[in-house]
Amino acid sequence: TVLGVSNISFGLPRRDIINAAFFSMALYAGLDACIINPLSEEMMASFNAYRTIAAFDDKALHFIETYSGTQKISSSIANKTATKEDLSVSKETEQKSLFAKDDLQTIIIKGQVDKAESCVEKLLHEGKTVLDIIDGCIVPALDIVGKEYESGKKFLPQLLLSAETVSKAFGLIKAELAKTGIQDEAKGRILIATVEGDIHDIGKNIVKAMLENYGYEVLDLGKDVSAETVCDLAVEKNIRLIGLSALMTTTVLNMEKTIKLLREKEKEMAEKFTIMVGGAVLTEDYAKTIGADFYAKDALASVQIAKKFFGK
Repeated sequence: TVLGVSNISFGLPRRDIINAAFFSMALYAGLDACIINPLSEEMMASFNAYRTIAAFDDKALHFIETYSGTQKISSSIANKTATKEDLSVSKETEQKSLFAKDDLQTIIIKGQVDKAESCVEKLLHEGKTVLDIIDGCIVPALDIVGKEYESGKKFLPQLLLSAETVSKAFGLIKAELAKTGIQDEAKGRILIATVEGDIHDIGKNIVKAMLENYGYEVLDLGKDVSAETVCDLAVEKNIRLIGLSALMTTTVLNMEKTIKLLREKEKEMAEKFTIMVGGAVLTEDYAKTIGADFYAKDALASVQIAKKFFGK
């Protein structure tokens, strides 16, 4: 099907509004080729949004690249001055971009999953140690990605790609450690779970990936986990830092129930559990109300909590 889109709005004011809406409907209905004005921001926005929603834009990377850092036209008047944090992130990113194109830091920052293993192999062949690679490449790259995510320069799909890239790199690193007989000692052990009645675990899985990439061992109990299971396994596995997730307002009550059970167990053991909680329905104030020690607003916050708890 071929369509001259703008004919629909002939004789009307603000034709761009009608054209963009009609274009979106036509794309959804199976439009094959179109005659449009490619310089129209509204038309291209409709096209790019459709490609993202319809899964033609893999991981929404083109959409992010096109619109990251942009504003609506109506908002452009309020051009805000860059903050010190923005400037520091930009400067740090600029410095890192001076590395070679296939440098491991750059590969992680860009989320180039397919290049991770070959780059680690090259570094090992050049005589770099596992510690060199982790402390000199992986951790600094993750820190940059984290800062850019917090400042709004990177978005969730990019964060996940960087995490996946690091996971690929760690696969080879662990294999190398196994060859040399060196133990890959975790910085600390953390138990995480989505509470009983809640089947949402995307956020928890992101937290797990980020914690593991920073060198922590994570015992993931999955979703819809009872308070008793969390408590029993925390005691059995001797884990003292616990992360609980809930996405639904109805299941936050089970989060509170889990925390209460853990606090009761503390009295029996004369030891303390440190509990961090997260989820779309939670706030820092509510986290305190139900007895949590920390509120993790996102996966990177959980990493900072772990660093504070373990001191590394």
